[in-house]
Amino acid sequence: MAVVKADAYGHGAPAVATALSRAGVRHFAVATVGEALALREAGIGGEILILGYTPPEAGEVLLQNDLTQTLLSEDYAAALWAACPAPIKCHFAVDTGMHRIGLDATNPHAAAAVIRRYAARFSLMGIFTHLCAADTTDEASVAFTRAQIAAFRAVADRVRDLGLSAHCLNSAGGLAYPAAESDFWRLGILLYGLSPNPATPLPAGICPVLAWRTVVATLKTVPAGETVGYGRTWQATRDSVIATLPVGYADGYDRRLSNRGYVLLRGCRAPIVGRVCMDQMMVDVTDIPAVRVGDTVTLLGEDGGATLTADEMAVTIGTIGYEIVTGISARVPRIYKE
Repeated sequence: MAVVKADAYGHGAPAVATALSRAGVRHFAVATVGEALALREAGIGGEILILGYTPPEAGEVLLQNDLTQTLLSEDYAAALWAACPAPIKCHFAVDTGMHRIGLDATNPHAAAAVIRRYAARFSLMGIFTHLCAADTTDEASVAFTRAQIAAFRAVADRVRDLGLSAHCLNSAGGLAYPAAESDFWRLGILLYGLSPNPATPLPAGICPVLAWRTVVATLKTVPAGETVGYGRTWQATRDSVIATLPVGYADGYDRRLSNRGYVLLRGCRAPIVGRVCMDQMMVDVTDIPAVRVGDTVTLLGEDGGATLTADEMAVTIGTIGYEIVTGISARVPRIYKE
């Protein structure tokens, strides 16, 4: 089950889902009904599971577009049925310790009873849980994850006769607990060549599918002692060649990388100088020979043997690679290669 929520983690959901469909994928997951409708409008067939909240009054939209809705709780299931008493396709979420959505797995008999009740009303297709610490390898986290898997199986076993799909593996879970019984592997971040945890190596042959590039727009020689950018936060200690790039925080390039991050140019690292602006930013190319206006600059990806990853960028500013790629804004053109 390919997770293509958040515009396929910033990669472009319609194009990604189309490529996956051609490769034989028939099950997709998104976060919202709007994301699901965008896939249908792009001609994506198969199951599209909405993992998050859909207003109950949108039940007819779910039916008309053959969408599958997550039942977030017993109360939500009742509200959806009251608003649209029809055989909407659904999966029930089961809470095994994340305490975000789902039926409480600490009482598997009660959870199974609710599942049975709504299986008779909706077109119930499956049940699932989410492993919230599967990317962590300390002893307590491993024990917690194993307990989550066991709690989920306790519920799933009690409704096995309903013929539902039962799935618990996300990217991290699939990597760390491949023997866990799960009808689907909900492949998210790993699908895009990124690791759920930067400390965990990716399997051989898996690499990021996204590269983010821009160009050198202008070049200036800044004398020693002069400052660059808003707030004058960077001062040249020598005569410096400064390149301006037409990309900024409105494009999703995080402002926290001001005076901290790097870009790649001609196989070399060029430091960001001054504050990242809304639409532009500046880098010091003094030590990179023969830089010209129009040269390609790599913000994420590989250039001349040098590599800059979303995870590395994330570590610099104290976040995760997920936020880096999902933050690339819609105004950045996506170009796809077969």
